[in-house]
Amino acid sequence: MGRVTKRIITFTIILIIFGALAYPKVRPLFSSPSESANQGGNQSNRVLQVEAVELDYETIEDRIYSSGTVQANELVELTAESSGIITEIFFEEGGEVQRGDLLVKINDSELQAQKQRAVYRLNLAEQREERQQRLLERGGISQDDYDATLNEVNVLRSELQLIDAQIEKTEVRAPFSGLIGLKYVSRGAYITSTTRIASLQEVDPVKIDFSIPERFIPRVQIGDVINFTVQGVDSTFSGEVYAIEPRVDPETRTLQIRALSQNRDRILFPGAFANIVLILDQIDDALMLPTIAIVPELNSQKVFVYRDGKVEESRIRTGIRTSDKVQVIEGVSRGDIILTTGLLQVRPGMEVEITELKKTSEI
Repeated sequence: MGRVTKRIITFTIILIIFGALAYPKVRPLFSSPSESANQGGNQSNRVLQVEAVELDYETIEDRIYSSGTVQANELVELTAESSGIITEIFFEEGGEVQRGDLLVKINDSELQAQKQRAVYRLNLAEQREERQQRLLERGGISQDDYDATLNEVNVLRSELQLIDAQIEKTEVRAPFSGLIGLKYVSRGAYITSTTRIASLQEVDPVKIDFSIPERFIPRVQIGDVINFTVQGVDSTFSGEVYAIEPRVDPETRTLQIRALSQNRDRILFPGAFANIVLILDQIDDALMLPTIAIVPELNSQKVFVYRDGKVEESRIRTGIRTSDKVQVIEGVSRGDIILTTGLLQVRPGMEVEITELKKTSEI
């Protein structure tokens, strides 16, 4: 076979391959009008199938998530005002005490002796004052003599009150009702005003301390409700904000807030870590859309609304966001049907077929 023949065969093969590839593209140019019409009719009969949701009112809560610490409503470290040896301990560790209960007694024998002496002297002075008062009425003594005796009585009364005050300092009493913690002293121990005896806590109610970013300051007020959980307890607890720090922490740029929560069952322990949800507002007629139904654009957002079998485009304004939904404030109304699938294929005025429709309140 000659060189010319090989070239002819190669050229023929190239023409065949090129024709096979180009035939589908040029076929419509040679097809009959009826064939072209049939093909166009099949394409126009294809309607895009989509899923959609029907807007319905829902109740939502505007929340702030934070963390904080459970604190006792009242907490004090018990110490004695005077030094001495402990003669009696009247409380049990972990026990409950009432306000005014005597908890610890320090040796006061010397003070009791001083008090007894002061009582004897006062009784004698009062008897002398009574006799001189009768004499004064009859003119038996001068007014100056009586005044000196009366002054002595008042001085002795003051000395007795001073001794009673010193005796009170040898007693440690509960300043409020609550639970006693672990004791750190024993009977017979010598203590001073710096010796730690035990802690006393009021744990019903408890305080919840937490902070929020400063951008939320205008939205927080006294009476706002919080929900919180603590580790080791499956229940969710509630509380109410009752105090707000009047200044922002310049280092953390946060605002300190304190809430109060009932603890009748004493499940909450002071010092526990708390996961807190601060409820700023509750909206009963919110329109919530699944996040996937919203199409973001430059400086705006939109959704595709299904009306009379066709798609319409609507610009919206959003509000509160949850994990999977967004509140719509403007642009749509209750009962509108919003597309959730096919958002890249649909165009305004396009006909679509809804294969699945749910109410937003059911999602």
